[in-house]
Amino acid sequence: MEAKEIKTLTLPVEGMTCASCVARVEKALKKIDGVDNVNVNFATEKVTLSFDDDKVDLTKLASIVEDAGYKLVTPVKEELISESTEVDLSKTENLEHKKAYKQLKQEFIFAAVMSIPIMFISMVSMTAWFHKLIPIPMDYVDRLLFLATTLVMFISGKRFFSISWKLLKHFSADMNTLVAVGTGTAYLYSTIAILFPEILSLTNAHDHIYFDTTVTIITLILMGRLLEARAKEKTSNAIKKLIGLQPKNARVVRDGIEKDIPISDVVKGDKIIVRPGEKIPVDGIIIKGLTSIDESMITGESIPVDKNINDKVIGGTINKNGSIEVKATAVGKETVISQIIKMVEQAQGSKAPIQSLADKIASVFVPIVISIAIITFLLWYFISGVAFTIAMINFIAVLVIACPCALGLATPTSIMVGTGVGASNGILIKTAESLELAHKINTVVLDKTGTITLGKPVVTDILLFNGQADHSNKFDENKFIQLTASIENKSEHPLGRAIVDYAKKKNIFLSEVEEFHSNTGFGLTGMVEGKAVAIGNASMMQEYSVNIKDAEDFTLKLSQQGKTPIFVSINGELAGVIAIADVIQPTSKEAIAQLMKMNIEVVMITGDNERTAKSIAEEAGILKVIAEVLPQDKALHVKKLQDEGKIVAMVGDGINDSPALAQANVGIAIGTGTDIAIETSDITLMKGDLMGVVHAIKLSNKTLRTIKQNLFWAFIYNVIGIPVAALGFLNPIYAAAAMAFSSVSVVSNSLLLRKVKLK
Repeated sequence: MEAKEIKTLTLPVEGMTCASCVARVEKALKKIDGVDNVNVNFATEKVTLSFDDDKVDLTKLASIVEDAGYKLVTPVKEELISESTEVDLSKTENLEHKKAYKQLKQEFIFAAVMSIPIMFISMVSMTAWFHKLIPIPMDYVDRLLFLATTLVMFISGKRFFSISWKLLKHFSADMNTLVAVGTGTAYLYSTIAILFPEILSLTNAHDHIYFDTTVTIITLILMGRLLEARAKEKTSNAIKKLIGLQPKNARVVRDGIEKDIPISDVVKGDKIIVRPGEKIPVDGIIIKGLTSIDESMITGESIPVDKNINDKVIGGTINKNGSIEVKATAVGKETVISQIIKMVEQAQGSKAPIQSLADKIASVFVPIVISIAIITFLLWYFISGVAFTIAMINFIAVLVIACPCALGLATPTSIMVGTGVGASNGILIKTAESLELAHKINTVVLDKTGTITLGKPVVTDILLFNGQADHSNKFDENKFIQLTASIENKSEHPLGRAIVDYAKKKNIFLSEVEEFHSNTGFGLTGMVEGKAVAIGNASMMQEYSVNIKDAEDFTLKLSQQGKTPIFVSINGELAGVIAIADVIQPTSKEAIAQLMKMNIEVVMITGDNERTAKSIAEEAGILKVIAEVLPQDKALHVKKLQDEGKIVAMVGDGINDSPALAQANVGIAIGTGTDIAIETSDITLMKGDLMGVVHAIKLSNKTLRTIKQNLFWAFIYNVIGIPVAALGFLNPIYAAAAMAFSSVSVVSNSLLLRKVKLK
């Protein structure tokens, strides 16, 4: 039996105005046979859905969404979900977004221009000087107000009524329903009062018209949506900045000729020339030249990174000072920047658990509000015995004040800004859930190699021995390293490369080597500048009859520190010992100290022996060590900690860390590590630096605090506003203004996250 092909697509949805809209779109799509997963995000105004392409097509999906009262923006062609159509879709989305924003702006301007004279005339028409100045009968004035209000209702207010009608056909309601019922009631009552006053037994119809209330509510709500749309636009700036990093063209060398081509035409293996000050077009490795590169937009690190031949470079970063030739290793969607954009979009489109609660409340909120509004009207009119108009005004005020816009925006806007801040600081957060959960972490498990440590051997100590028999063996450190590194340069052994790298850092020139020989498992020999040099372990020194007794105390101390001693003899006499070890990263100690200050337990896990592990842990300031762990058992140790009731973050960089990263409550991958480790993690640190763990937890704390503030104000606004309106203390116009600005205040509070300084 052939497995069904599930496709996942993210599409814009137009017409959503509150959290209950989210629930409605999700509900409509989930009912379709063949749709597996639906996630609607109010802040991004997008739906991410997985579906069986054999059972469902986009035309059907768009039709279902339209029946629910909204519009699904789909690609023009049905060659749907190929890589080439994503660009077309983004263009379509952008055009649709601009068109919708332009229409909203035009409707608001028209409503504002019309509502000002309607409000003014409604207020001054009851004064004597107005009638002296403009001798028009009051009936004519009322009919002019009626005509002007009708234009606002059917041009600017049309959106509320058309969506409400579609929802009504499905026995459903949302914020648009509240506005439509509220303004529609005031308009209809006022119209009957003017055209058919006898139906309402009115003697003075002018005292019973509320056209000013109708148009002002529509204007204020449209203004709120316009401000909200502009504010929400700022929350997606992180994605735009990332997309803006990608250069448009690349200078490639093909058939020996340099030519500029569009970035989309670059293929793997192309040789690309990058001059100083230019952006690197795609990911690759340097094959010619050396330079320093500004990677700040990727890693958040402001200091340029020195790069040499065979070093990796990332597309979108800036070549600072040297002309280099780069061989393209990843293009298009495979580049780091494309993966980052995809990851940030996924995080911004996903839902935090706290948001689900708000969505559930919002989905039942509107029917409850309508019920409260009706009860308010009935109690005022039939129990209190007030005039119909007063009962109606209170009814309208309840409907308008209760619009749950702020509730729907509270969580997704914070998540969008939070993930954006993370991305600009080199912290890539895959899901909103991991961003929310990170603040609960109370135990951090750190892999040793490549996470706490640099992940490669480096020279840590050098001890020189002045020769006794031959004065020519008396060397300074530079000469000693020159002779040793010249031999090691012929070897590919990691310990040997550490010595060569040390020599290069000190700008020591390497000499020619003669009679080079490698003894596997022991060491190397060769002739350098007429001197016989032997480099290796204690067994090799014994084989060459080199006395190493003077170095015993030093080598014992090295082994206790988990370091590897390399013996060097020159002309048959011990010349020195070089200690090599994988040392801790410069920021590891500070990061671990900060985690402990946050009352987070730090645990180191490693496959190294107990002595080496404890030595590194002591240097890094870690109290708890789990050593001699097989790669496949790391996940079991994480689970043991979880079974103790701990919320565990696992931080690692290698393939053998992947099961533990997946097992942890929050998996954090060091971005300099393997692709599989990054793939299985929840958060990726683009810079191989443990301070990123501290920053990620701080960002989670600040984001959650913002979400809670937003939810508090959204809830408290409705909790206080509805009773005040029901008791008759709130004019519908003030209710509309308060409702509009509550949404803007929630988005603005979320935008404050952009000012958070993590470092």
